[in-house]
Amino acid sequence: MGTLMGVYLPCMQNIFGVILFLRLTWMVGMAGVLQSFLIVLLCCCCTMLTTISMSAIATNGVVPAGGSYFMISRSLGPEFGGAVGLCFYLGTTFAGAMYILGAIEILLTYIVPQAAIFHPSGAHDASSAMLNNMRVYGTVFLILMAVVVFVGVKYVNKFASLFLACVVISILSIYAGAIKSIFDPPEFPICMLGNRTLSRDQFDVCAKTIVKDNITVASKLWELFCHSTNLTTENCDEYFLMNNVSEIAGIPGAASGILKDNLWSNYLEKGEILEKAHHPSVDVAGQKNNLHLYVLSDIATSFMVLVGIFFPSVTGIMAGSNRSGDLKDAQKSIPVGTILAIVTTSLVYFSCVLLFGACIEGVVLRDKYGDAVNKNLVVGTLSWPSPWVIVIGSFFSTCGAGLQSLTGAPRLLQAIAKDNIIPFLWVFGHGKANGEPTWALLLTALIAELGILIASLDMVAPILSMFFLMCYLFVNLACAVQTLLRTPNWRPRFKYYHWALSFLGMSICLALMFISSWYYALVAMLIAGMIYKYIEYQGAEKEWGDGIRGLSLSAARYALLRLEEGPPHTKNWRPQLLVLLKLDEDLHVKYPRLLTFASQLKAGKGLTIIGSVIQGNFLETYGEAQAAEQTIKNMMDIEKVKGFCQVVVANKVREGIAHLIQSCGLGGMKHNTVVLGWPYGWRQSEDPRSWKTFIGTVRCTTAAHLALLVPKNVSFYPSNHERYNEGNIDVWWIVHDGGMLMLLPFLLKQHKVWRKCKMRIFTVAQMDDNSIQMKKDLATFLYQLRIEAEVEVVEMHNSDISAYTYERTLMMEQRSQMLRQMRLTKTEREREAQLVKDRHSIARLESLYSDEEDEGDPVPENIQMTWTKEKCDAEKRNRGSAVGSFRDLISIKPNQSNVRRMHTAVKLNEVIVNRSHDARLVLLNMPGPPKNTDGDENYMEFLEVLTEGLERVLLVRGGGREVITIYS
Repeated sequence: MGTLMGVYLPCMQNIFGVILFLRLTWMVGMAGVLQSFLIVLLCCCCTMLTTISMSAIATNGVVPAGGSYFMISRSLGPEFGGAVGLCFYLGTTFAGAMYILGAIEILLTYIVPQAAIFHPSGAHDASSAMLNNMRVYGTVFLILMAVVVFVGVKYVNKFASLFLACVVISILSIYAGAIKSIFDPPEFPICMLGNRTLSRDQFDVCAKTIVKDNITVASKLWELFCHSTNLTTENCDEYFLMNNVSEIAGIPGAASGILKDNLWSNYLEKGEILEKAHHPSVDVAGQKNNLHLYVLSDIATSFMVLVGIFFPSVTGIMAGSNRSGDLKDAQKSIPVGTILAIVTTSLVYFSCVLLFGACIEGVVLRDKYGDAVNKNLVVGTLSWPSPWVIVIGSFFSTCGAGLQSLTGAPRLLQAIAKDNIIPFLWVFGHGKANGEPTWALLLTALIAELGILIASLDMVAPILSMFFLMCYLFVNLACAVQTLLRTPNWRPRFKYYHWALSFLGMSICLALMFISSWYYALVAMLIAGMIYKYIEYQGAEKEWGDGIRGLSLSAARYALLRLEEGPPHTKNWRPQLLVLLKLDEDLHVKYPRLLTFASQLKAGKGLTIIGSVIQGNFLETYGEAQAAEQTIKNMMDIEKVKGFCQVVVANKVREGIAHLIQSCGLGGMKHNTVVLGWPYGWRQSEDPRSWKTFIGTVRCTTAAHLALLVPKNVSFYPSNHERYNEGNIDVWWIVHDGGMLMLLPFLLKQHKVWRKCKMRIFTVAQMDDNSIQMKKDLATFLYQLRIEAEVEVVEMHNSDISAYTYERTLMMEQRSQMLRQMRLTKTEREREAQLVKDRHSIARLESLYSDEEDEGDPVPENIQMTWTKEKCDAEKRNRGSAVGSFRDLISIKPNQSNVRRMHTAVKLNEVIVNRSHDARLVLLNMPGPPKNTDGDENYMEFLEVLTEGLERVLLVRGGGREVITIYS
């Protein structure tokens, strides 16, 4: 099909509809010619700008069947595509309901009023009887139309041109009538009582009295107002007695100058009487029970209401793009045909507004159902040669438009269902053997029935306005996003677009939504939002190279460049994890609970990188690495870990781990904490490489100033489905390592598994420490950290404190110093605040967590230092600054000759097991490895002894910076 038959005429047919014939005259009467121009201009600008955006998208590659849905989903991604596709579907379905209601209104009001089933019992329930008639006939029509569509769409398409001919003839008859009215206006007299308009269908003569056989008798009008056939006035309506009855021309004609009266708006409240301004009248109150004799306003009107009711008469611009599959050259036809159709229809609307304002009396324009002109269709009164041309023409055109909507909507739903982005819609993808969407047609009919049950054209119009406006808004957004991102694939043939025009179109759409009905707008947005989120969570993964993907990339790049500006402040520090996973020979994850632990610690926040090393040559094992990555990703999905996966191939595992620790992450999104599995069975292993790799990794993390977490007995850790309803998380705070020990339990407790656990903090003191003061200080510190925990100070007997614990206890000097700050005066505290902020300055850092030997007296490398009380005291005297002394105090390195050190580990382990044997999790400071590699095996033994008898242990080694602060 070419441009004319394939795009121009279908668009014209879809745009011209029921509103032009049934509501445009009423809109001009209420809003006045000037405001009507503004309404038409707003709506036509909206569709014109949308068409420009749509043309750009439609000419950027081949658009298969599915039209607007296909364009938006391939430009903005499946989430937006699905949301907008369904909005467009609902809009088209409600449009079908609106056309059917329009057809019924024409049938029952103007063609065969006697066909009504329900009749008003009193004067005041006329509207409810009419609504019930609309519901019954609407449902019958809907069923008939659905059957026609089901039996054969080809018949609908064959009749399309006939229906379009009806529309064109009707419009031409309006123009002919307007021209004729200049020199020969049609006779449609209106009966006025004072300045009030009377409903003409209840009497024939417009006079109070008539002369019959030379006798003056009461007219029908007198009987209605005075309830008597003789000329008595005692029961008469006061307004009737005080005012004269007069007749004015309903259509004065284009030459009468009526235009100046119709320029300005004349909005009415519901139930107000239509009055002609400046017409002579005496203003007195009439009787309430005579209101039905006047022409009344049936709904409250305002500029906003009229925008919502008029907008459906400019929709239909997608008709051409919906047929994109059948066009000979879609990329040329869609822009040309649609833009021409909009220009044509806009000119028709503008000229009609002007003609109606110039030819028809204001009270007739405001009379929605033509009560003042003998129940004639108001547009029909102007048309030539007869009002029936428009009545019959508009009836057939609305029926045709209804059939078109019921044909188009199911196909749209079928296209969405076949894409399989909304799982629960899959059933609507099936149809008859020839591909006709049977199930989709059934759903469409049911939704259209909802619109018909509303039964009022004026109520249904704003609903479909919303859905179409949502759709147009996203078409504009799609064009703007693609243009601004300058995607390499964005090369439309249609060159007359600009992102500013798309944004303007988007703004007008949004404004029109809220102007016409803010609550419908919110509901439509809520529906679209819910569909979007549903597709995001449930929908099938689709990669359509959409613009939102590009938008995410730009945003990510911008955010990463912003992050690069400096290290995070202590307040923003959170563990960004690099989890080192071990895979077995079949590339299965050996300890999946490491992932579980990571997901519980992160609760979906921050960065998680899952790293693994495959031993071998990259050229030969590339496929294996890909398979391993896929396995890990599947495992991450199961364990609900949100993060990234990186598999490295290296000749040695230790080298691979070093590469991961150095190179994972990007810019500011780098890991600051390494999670490492414990080398189980290292004692039995013939091959010392397993624990050598472990210690090597510990050294690497320390060298890189990263924090280290080693979960021991990780297979006993809880799964994500378990819940601890009671129990404790015990923290053994022996060395202050930047607050990691405090922060980790707090983060774990954010997860539902650990939420109900209580936190306990134990600290070790010597006998001669003031343990009561220490407990108070620690409680104050925790209070100021806003962390809820029980505090316990454990005293160890002097004879039990040997090198390891003694060293550790000396480390308490630094811890005590920190606690002492809690008791500083205000001025001193302000001075100290800066110090806490800068605590992660490098000098302090190195002094805190260096693994070097004493630099004061150089010692031959092969001799391990053994600490004594005297040596420590001497050191404290020698070094004035606290900073200097800490460098020595952390070399907690068991060596082969030092049996006392192991004895200490046993004693400390006894204390921990005694207090924490039933804890859900125990967190311990992890001592650093010896500098001299000869002591590695003893170091492993030492860690084993320290953690023996504890079910779940998390060894923690700080990265040497403050990670928690008391300052807000």
